[in-house]
Amino acid sequence: MSTRGAAALVFATSAAVLVLEILAGRLVAPYVGVSIETFTGVIGTVLAGIAVGAAAGGRLADRRPPQLLVGPAVVAGGVLALVSLPVVSMLGPAVAGGGPLAIVVLAAAAFFAPSAVLSAVSPMAAKLRLNSVAETGAVVGGLSGAGTAGALFGTFLTGFVFVVAVPTRTLVIALGVALVLAGAALWWRLAGPRPPGAVVAAVLAAGGGAWLSPSPCEVHTAYYCAQVLDDPNRLSGRVLVLDNLRHSYVDLADPTYLEFRYVRLFADVVDAELPAPRPVDALHVGGGGFTFPRYLGVTRPGSTSLVLELDPGLVELAADQLGLRTGPGMRVEVGDARTSLAGLPSDAFDVVAGDAFGGLSVPWHLATVEVAEELKRVLRPDGIYVANLIDGGPNRLVRAETATLGEVFDQVAVVAPPAGTGDAPANFVLVASQAPLALGAADIGPGDGEVLTGADVAAFVAGARPLTDDFAPADQLLTRR
Repeated sequence: MSTRGAAALVFATSAAVLVLEILAGRLVAPYVGVSIETFTGVIGTVLAGIAVGAAAGGRLADRRPPQLLVGPAVVAGGVLALVSLPVVSMLGPAVAGGGPLAIVVLAAAAFFAPSAVLSAVSPMAAKLRLNSVAETGAVVGGLSGAGTAGALFGTFLTGFVFVVAVPTRTLVIALGVALVLAGAALWWRLAGPRPPGAVVAAVLAAGGGAWLSPSPCEVHTAYYCAQVLDDPNRLSGRVLVLDNLRHSYVDLADPTYLEFRYVRLFADVVDAELPAPRPVDALHVGGGGFTFPRYLGVTRPGSTSLVLELDPGLVELAADQLGLRTGPGMRVEVGDARTSLAGLPSDAFDVVAGDAFGGLSVPWHLATVEVAEELKRVLRPDGIYVANLIDGGPNRLVRAETATLGEVFDQVAVVAPPAGTGDAPANFVLVASQAPLALGAADIGPGDGEVLTGADVAAFVAGARPLTDDFAPADQLLTRR
């Protein structure tokens, strides 16, 4: 094998491993969520596969002629990449909602083997290139550099291009097919005989399984596995599901119908602080199903809403299936809300509605003191910030976020879940303003929650540490460990 051929082989297999690693996080998300724990489990599993594969590949290359191993290894890596799809589909529901162990089990079952087999190719290629001990450093160093370059290429191409343009499952199938074809070509070139019939049958079975394995997603956007479900009890009702969370509810025929408790609380808070029918200028951090901006537009004629939404695919899905119509009263700006906030004028909004936190998916960079200061800047003197946050058990995240808002705003209130919900995760609605808050128990719908103000808020916080850009372990605060 020529120097360029070996470098290209190692470059390509290393790129394939990193493509698979990034896609793995998206494939397991519908079952175990999107969190730092998810990425830790996936990255750790793939790194373990790389380590085991490199060691095993080196041993095999010393015991058998590497030219007989390279082609079959690449074919096997492609087959295992294809098999990862039915493995996730079958095992995912069984571990859904689990903690770190469930994440590692699911990631290992689907992605350890292809990562290991593809990583075994690099030492095989090195053995093919080594003609003498005198050139060991140059050969191993050159192939190591090629592997690292391939990993970078696969990372950047997948993260910046592929996931935006192509559905995740299609990417995995294309990757597996490309590896099988490349491996077959290497098999014929280096080893001579054609792959046996059993190998061809395995390839066809893996491809068929990958193609036919069910997907929990209707649409894979740049950030989510998304689907829109019909409400069997309400003809015009639609539920937006993102990964493993029922994120939004939209009534296509009646924008004033608010199914989810936290959205009703948003409406109650705004009505208490800025009585209707006064029009408001609202900023929405997170779009989701665009339920609340549609509600404000109908119940408060003349209101304007600017929605900061990270995911362009979600905006397209809302326009196609959830009745989103943009115009002068409803504008959508696609991009990260943290960077978008910096470009907004001061004293521009009556309401900021925070709806970016969902289950185990916590954008920590939107939960810090520094962001609260930006929100205070864009709000008018009597404006309010109202945010939804899901927590449960020891409530460490919601207590820390309440303390964070208290560092910046003069007035902070908490609408806690109704008594009797126990330790189960539930929605908390936080309210903050520079002006005195009028919100009281009488303003909240029956059974929708308990209002904490003043000394009750201080007792609820109970010494929790505010979150800052330098210290914001939001994902870890959600766990019970």
